[in-house]
Amino acid sequence: MPTDTALLEVTDLRAWYAESQALQGIGFRVNPGELVTLIGRNGAGKTTTLRSIMGIVKNRKGSIRFEGNELIGKRTYQIARQGIAYCPEERGIFASLSVRENLSLPPTLKSGGMSEDALFETFPNLRARASSRGTQLSGGEQQMLAIARILRNGCRFLLLDEPSEGLAPVVVKEIGAQIRRLKAQGYTILLVEQNLNFARSVADRHVVIEHGTVVDQLTNDELSADLNRVKTYLGV
Repeated sequence: MPTDTALLEVTDLRAWYAESQALQGIGFRVNPGELVTLIGRNGAGKTTTLRSIMGIVKNRKGSIRFEGNELIGKRTYQIARQGIAYCPEERGIFASLSVRENLSLPPTLKSGGMSEDALFETFPNLRARASSRGTQLSGGEQQMLAIARILRNGCRFLLLDEPSEGLAPVVVKEIGAQIRRLKAQGYTILLVEQNLNFARSVADRHVVIEHGTVVDQLTNDELSADLNRVKTYLGV
């Protein structure tokens, strides 16, 4: 549950795309070592929240404090250097480069980034595909590569956007296991997810977003005990 030692604290976050206001005053906290999901319908504002934290959405107001430091007004590269890594829904891997080449690109932003050997131990599927180009990878392998790549830079706070999107159930289960291992290794994770079962399998807490605002917050136990409470928001 929220404490006074929050690693990330978002307060009254509002964001705009041109004249359209996407976030109406988002507020939540993430504690060190937690895995928190943002859940809600498509278009609720989940991805915009991640992009606003990362400074990709420029027109934003309110407060985003990370380790006590205000991120509003900082550029994306400055935010990354604070120790935050972002894995977008579209994955963003370089299709013409090999797995190994993709992994070699991220700069070192903090000490403690994973070595190539450590990444191949965490994502063993990638070891066998090390020489394969991005276009030759399955959707699941592309997602693994996208997550593995951000672990090179040493950031310990991960923003993951819909890692289960479009993947077969067996691959979703594997991605979930890998995310749980990262949490066990001490990473703090803020995860956007629409797959409720996947969210339940990995998270400590859930923040429900609707129409650009937080409408509910639940622990994983509370969610499991009252699924209908969240299904009402999701329309399922």
